[in-house]
Amino acid sequence: MAEPTSGADLARRGGVATAPPQRSVAGSPPPGPAAARARLYGIDGLRFLAAMGVVLYHYVARESIAWGGAHPVEVFPHFGQRIIYTALAPELFFVISGFVILMTAWGRDVPHVVGSRVARLYPSYWVAVIATSILLLWIWPEGKDITVGQALVNLTMLQSLFEVGHVDGVYWTLWTELRFYLLIVAFVAIGMTRRRILAFCALWPLAAWAAQAAGVQYAAMFLISGYAPLFAGGMLLYVIYREGHRWAPWLLLAGNTVLAVHHIVPAQLASIGRNTAYQPSATALTVAVVGCFALVAALTLTRLRHLRWAWLAKLGMLTYPIYLTHEFWGWWLIHILYPHLGRWPTLVITCLVAVGVAWVIYHGFEKRVSPRMRKAIDRGLRRAGADRRNARRDVDVALA
Repeated sequence: MAEPTSGADLARRGGVATAPPQRSVAGSPPPGPAAARARLYGIDGLRFLAAMGVVLYHYVARESIAWGGAHPVEVFPHFGQRIIYTALAPELFFVISGFVILMTAWGRDVPHVVGSRVARLYPSYWVAVIATSILLLWIWPEGKDITVGQALVNLTMLQSLFEVGHVDGVYWTLWTELRFYLLIVAFVAIGMTRRRILAFCALWPLAAWAAQAAGVQYAAMFLISGYAPLFAGGMLLYVIYREGHRWAPWLLLAGNTVLAVHHIVPAQLASIGRNTAYQPSATALTVAVVGCFALVAALTLTRLRHLRWAWLAKLGMLTYPIYLTHEFWGWWLIHILYPHLGRWPTLVITCLVAVGVAWVIYHGFEKRVSPRMRKAIDRGLRRAGADRRNARRDVDVALA
């Protein structure tokens, strides 16, 4: 759910040295450090399509009370069977995040990374939690049973850590993203190099799998067991994008893809079977998981990376607020409109409203608040670091 951003030359910021560019599969050289943060408009478009895939899955396939007491399978018997595979959109988001967060963190320092990630995650999230809580507490309480205390804990984004239920089920991915950001911040503090990133992407998914298999609950939680291969795969794709085609990152990418299939396909077979009335195909799910890596690779390692359709960036900006607000507000609107308009007009209008609400949140709030929050956090962390260094120097002088 993070977005690609432009940046200055890595050489000015301590970027690692790279070998001479090698030829890409499309016949053009990789961008190299100086252009390694150029905006990838195709990734913006892919993020928007993934968000709309989640929207359609929740409206058309996932069980809810939105359709006037009818099950979604009764309303969309054939369309829903195709839409169920967009349930893997969060997995695609995780691959994109691995790529984009490494892009924005490599060559940066801790204050910059913390400020940018917190300012990216929280403003729209706070709006979404408050809006959805108002809906479920007072406007449409039959939508879901929640409490004011639950809503307040959800504002921290740490509700899973405190074993408090999500106000909106889609928030589970944010806890996953947040844990990945913490790992990246720790990595930035240690210092990123190509060799360390490759070692991390080799060992982290295996350690997470081992912790899960051994039943070490907290280690598995913080290592993001089950989803680690997706993030690691995205990171490896960025290494290839930035530094060219070498055998080591490609071999590790293949291993992480196999491990992702191993984790995700059984989990999605169970999840889709539990949350819908449709039966997914294990083969189709396998293709979809591999496709998550293949789509990001196609948009970053081939000539498609040169897309310059600026309107895709505008759509990409709406991805996060669409994801955060579409579910219960959309179900509520379907509940109101369906008896009067029928299925297709209701679905189209509800999807358009979801995009419109996201536009309002982004342009009316996030666009104004996030840059100020990022600067404030960055400045505060730098000041705290300077104070700490000054205090340590004073102690050293006193002991001298």
